[in-house]
Amino acid sequence: MYLFGASGHGKVIAEIAESNAVVIDGFIDSDPSKINLLGYPVFHEIPKEKIQVIIAIGNNKIRKQIVNANVSFEYSSLIHKNTVISKRGLLDIGTVVMAGVIINVDVKIGKHCIINTNASVDHDCIIEDFVHISPNAALAGNVIVGEGTHIGIGASVIQGIKIGKWCTIGAGAVIIKDIQDGSTVVGNPGRIINKHNDKF
Repeated sequence: MYLFGASGHGKVIAEIAESNAVVIDGFIDSDPSKINLLGYPVFHEIPKEKIQVIIAIGNNKIRKQIVNANVSFEYSSLIHKNTVISKRGLLDIGTVVMAGVIINVDVKIGKHCIINTNASVDHDCIIEDFVHISPNAALAGNVIVGEGTHIGIGASVIQGIKIGKWCTIGAGAVIIKDIQDGSTVVGNPGRIINKHNDKF
């Protein structure tokens, strides 16, 4: 397996792979100054043969761009051993789950998501593709998070909320009402401070 992205996020994903006895062939990164990371080689060109990849980049837009540009990649998921995940939870390809995460019953998590350290996702949540749920964020039951949205560190979302696509929920924000696509939200209670109509 290759890890696409040779920075701090890649280090964390590498250790998850190691803990699951997954063989790491190396990192792929466009920065020519990066030669080695955690003892693994860093390649600056994508191998011509079909390869298995985890995208080890925290930026949601860049993860989607890489997926769209490299249709020959094969993806799997990586889950840290120190997690609690319901047997009725569904995780799609490319998704990475960090240490301390709790995912409860009937949660559906899409492709190429990041569920980061100690995040909590309660029953019946739907997390669409390319979402990043940051460390210590907490989603109550029946929350929907749209494609590409970033839930900031320590944010809280009450039950039944729908957060749109490509939103940014600030660190520590408390979300008590639905959020439209493209919104940036901060504070307690969460308030929209910016909105864009970009399509990714």
